[in-house]
Amino acid sequence: MAYIELKHVNKGFKVGDTTIMANKDISFEIEQGELVMILGASGAGKSTLLNILGGMDTCDSGQVIIDGKDIAQFDSHQRTNYRRDDVGFVFQFYNLVANLTAKENVELATEIVKDALDPAETLKDVGLGHRLNNFPAQLSGGEQQRVSIARAVAKNPKILLCDEPTGALDYETGKQVLKILQDMAREKDATVIIVTHNAALVPIADRVIHLRDAKVKDHYLNDQPQDIATLEY
Repeated sequence: MAYIELKHVNKGFKVGDTTIMANKDISFEIEQGELVMILGASGAGKSTLLNILGGMDTCDSGQVIIDGKDIAQFDSHQRTNYRRDDVGFVFQFYNLVANLTAKENVELATEIVKDALDPAETLKDVGLGHRLNNFPAQLSGGEQQRVSIARAVAKNPKILLCDEPTGALDYETGKQVLKILQDMAREKDATVIIVTHNAALVPIADRVIHLRDAKVKDHYLNDQPQDIATLEY
């Protein structure tokens, strides 16, 4: 059995009298320790799918089997435990606590889990060793994104879910962050799932899932994923 299995997942949103389908009959498998790209244009259903995988939202029908358990059947308490213990999130919008420093924002995540990584060291890894005691308002957008990435990585999660993690970053910093995500999969056996519209990032992925119009258009394995250090995009 694969580490993650989605079987016939559907999710719709009511808009007045109409239901807009964000995910239609989504089925795929992901193995533990893979770096996965979920690719698609804006409105393809990528972020909705990420929220379902992370227990932030529930599907209308279908199965979302993570490590042998169907989280689609979880109650809200079970979903909370799953998000806390197993999942790290990197959001498009940084969701930092304004009155906490960069280091304190990362510590907030590490205090609720076992086997967390050192917050200061993790911030150094994303190039923010000199910004530990700065508040979010004192950081650029790219620096705030790196704090949010450090916060997710420092939980040392089994599953790391990233929604356009390099969208606010310059080229060099983006590569630095992607290297951290690739290392999480290769060295810590975390399952890293990155939602992106940037097809140029696909060569570094172990698995690519292409969404179009809320459906899986294509799904394939990359036999020889490229090291991020050699990727130009």
